[in-house]
Amino acid sequence: MTVACDRINTVLTCNSLDLFTYGYLTWEWQSGLRGFAYPLLFASIYKTLHFISWDSVTVLIWLPRVMQALLASAADVKMYFFTRSMENPDVAKWTYFCQLCSWFTWYCCTRTMSNTMETTLTTLALTYYPLPGSKTHHSKKYLTLVAMAIVIRPTALIVWLPLLAFHFFGEDGKLRLLTHRCLPIGALTLVSSTLIDCLFYGKWTLVQYNFLQFNVLHGMADFYGSHPWHWYLTQGFAAVTGPHLPFFVHGCTLASKRYRILLVTLVWTVTVYSFLSHKEFRFIYPVLPFCMIFCGKFPRVIVSSCLCSWHQNTPINEVCFNWLEGLSLAHLKSWRRAAAGGLLVANLLPALYTGLVHQRGTLDVMSHLQELCEVPSNASSTNPEVLFLMPCHSTPFYSHVHCPLRMRFLECPPDLGEPGYSEEAKEFYDDPLHWLSGAFPDESSLPTHLVLFDVLEKDISEFLERNEFTRSAEMFHSHFPEGRVGGNIFVYQRHHHIPGPSITLPDI
Repeated sequence: MTVACDRINTVLTCNSLDLFTYGYLTWEWQSGLRGFAYPLLFASIYKTLHFISWDSVTVLIWLPRVMQALLASAADVKMYFFTRSMENPDVAKWTYFCQLCSWFTWYCCTRTMSNTMETTLTTLALTYYPLPGSKTHHSKKYLTLVAMAIVIRPTALIVWLPLLAFHFFGEDGKLRLLTHRCLPIGALTLVSSTLIDCLFYGKWTLVQYNFLQFNVLHGMADFYGSHPWHWYLTQGFAAVTGPHLPFFVHGCTLASKRYRILLVTLVWTVTVYSFLSHKEFRFIYPVLPFCMIFCGKFPRVIVSSCLCSWHQNTPINEVCFNWLEGLSLAHLKSWRRAAAGGLLVANLLPALYTGLVHQRGTLDVMSHLQELCEVPSNASSTNPEVLFLMPCHSTPFYSHVHCPLRMRFLECPPDLGEPGYSEEAKEFYDDPLHWLSGAFPDESSLPTHLVLFDVLEKDISEFLERNEFTRSAEMFHSHFPEGRVGGNIFVYQRHHHIPGPSITLPDI
């Protein structure tokens, strides 16, 4: 399970650049593919904390996570009351329990990815959606939330297209729905987000069009990897639902017709994403709450249907009858408690491992480097400079340092047709020693610190020894090293250095 650090922290790093005059904008921001509406939420908080002098590193790192978790929690609670209005309290509790113990929800809900906010807004919108039998439907509210989700991540339209079509064709006043609801809300949301983007980009920019053009029309997303068409069916969906998968599958066979549109939406979303070459687990995260609705119906429906048939003396499945005949209600509750305990434990283990252990090194190393911000500068020493010799965007960068520490990493933007294009990361890994020799021809241009995965150490050991770099720190990263990503992260420091200018890497 890998979620790129730039996807989690690019929002926060962007805020650092806007508010604190240091930071870094990835190529997506420079090309107008990312909107500022979502980062503005955290930027306003950062600015407030800066104004009242509460902008400590710890607060700036943890507050966005806490905020994102609170928003996700509010959506979960709202989903519980929505399910309770549609079903009996027992089904609502089971649905809520399934949502709360989902390992993938634990893994994603605190991360400041656009997919996380998309999922939160989708969950909230679903609670106001005019599902048959819903007592909480409100067209204006759900359409506003859908519009916000699409602004933050345009791919949210994939999830909502069948739901919007179902609402439209089932509505008696179709013209009124378009003219009084859809068009005004959509236009107002699009204009507002465009004005925000134009303000921060300093020019007229339509992010949603740029996003569509890059990912769909030009198919440039393949640059970051591709998977076979069946990946979501054979791996992705099963991994995201995890231990809930059997409950979901059986819940689909028991659910009433009112939920059929949710199942259609889920199948539609997975199918559409299957046609896109670049696939990630997080892309189908927004449909996970839909799955929980079906998971929540599994235990209750089995017990209720069997008990009802038993007490009415109607013909039922013989196995079910024999099973129920010798059991009391207390025994049934005991079985459900055991099932709940097993489901919780089965989710708890991957949630704790992926959230606290797996690939944690890139966060720990930033805490170590943050100590360089406290090193006093004087005439006899050079200001610290850090170079990350790692796959691009491996670390959260300035979002976890929050000081004007000089840092850079190996760039890896896709080829956008610009003259003189080169992928710095690829050139480095093709021949690390040659790249380093060309980038740092003399001692005065060397950085003071190098950060690298352990698998790279032997390839550049000659360079490290020649320039008197010594290992100063080591952090665990993963039990499952793969390719250029190792199991540990090393920090090398050069103690004997000559004062020189900032890192400037010439073209090689």
